[in-house]
Amino acid sequence: MARRKKVEEPENHERWLVSYADFITLLFAFFVVMYSISSVNEGKYRVLSSTLEAVFSDKPRSLEPVQIGQISRGEGVKTAKPGSPDLPSYDIELPALPDYTPPPVPEDTIRTINDLSQQLSTALSDLIDNDDVVIKKGEDWLELEMKSNVLFSSGEARLESKAVPLIGKVAAILQTSANPIHVEGFTDNNPINTPRFPSNWELSAARSASVVHLLERYGLDPGRMTAIGYGEYKPIADNSTEAGRNKNRRVVLVVLGHDESRRSLDLFDPSTKEIIPSSRPQNTPSQLTPPKSAPIASPTSSN
Repeated sequence: MARRKKVEEPENHERWLVSYADFITLLFAFFVVMYSISSVNEGKYRVLSSTLEAVFSDKPRSLEPVQIGQISRGEGVKTAKPGSPDLPSYDIELPALPDYTPPPVPEDTIRTINDLSQQLSTALSDLIDNDDVVIKKGEDWLELEMKSNVLFSSGEARLESKAVPLIGKVAAILQTSANPIHVEGFTDNNPINTPRFPSNWELSAARSASVVHLLERYGLDPGRMTAIGYGEYKPIADNSTEAGRNKNRRVVLVVLGHDESRRSLDLFDPSTKEIIPSSRPQNTPSQLTPPKSAPIASPTSSN
C-alpha cells in the first residue's frame, strides 16, 4: 500500500505582527503615562495612580470615587451638613460701605428722558392701549416693556415680521439721542430644553440679542447697546397663572441717562403676591454726547 504524502503547511510570514502590535500598545501606554504626568497636577496624578493600581493589582477595586484635591478644614471653615455638597464656606468680614447720596440729575438728562417718553407714547399708543407695551420712566432712565407675543413665537428667538415695524418706530425715536441702551430678555418659569435653547437663560439672551441686531440694522450704534438675558428669575407676576406668565414673557428696552446709570428691577414676591418696588441708585453722571441724526437704514430681514 502506498504511503500518503505528508502535506507541509506553509510557513506563516506574518507572525511578527503579534509582537509588533504588543510593542505599539506598550508604546502608546508609555506616552499616555508621560503625557499625564507632564503637567504637575496633584488631582490628575492621584486619579492616574489609583487607576493603574486598581488595574495591575489583585485587590478588588474600591467602590468610592477618587476625590480630586483635598479640602482643608480649619478656622473660618464650616463643616458641610449631611446631604449637602462638601464645599467650604468662609466667614469673610466685609468692610463697611459709606452711605451713598446720589448726585442731582442734570437738566439735559431729564429733558432727554421726558422727550423720549413722550415720543414713544405717541408712536406706540395703539400697543399701549392693548397693554402690549408699557412705558415707565424716572429722572435718568426710561423703560419700554414689550410683551413677547408681539415680538416672538412661543419658544423662538427669531423676531416675527410684525415686530419689524414696531422696532423700526422705536429705532427712529432713539436715533435722536445718544443714551446707552440695555435690551433685557425675560421668560416665564416653564422649562425649555432644546438643542438650540438648553434653558430659559439662552432663550432670554437670544431674544434680547435679536432686538439688538435689528436696532443695529436700523442704524443705532452697537457700542451704545447691551443685550442681557435674565431667564425666569426676575418675574413681575405670579407664574402659577396664565396671565402672570404672559406678563413675565417680555423684552424690556432700557434707555439710561448716562453710562454710569444703574438700576434694579421690580420683583414679584410669590409669598405675598405683591410687587416689590425697585430702588434705582445713581452714580455720578457724565456729560451726554450730542445727539446724532443718521438716516434709518431699512433692514433686509427680520433676524
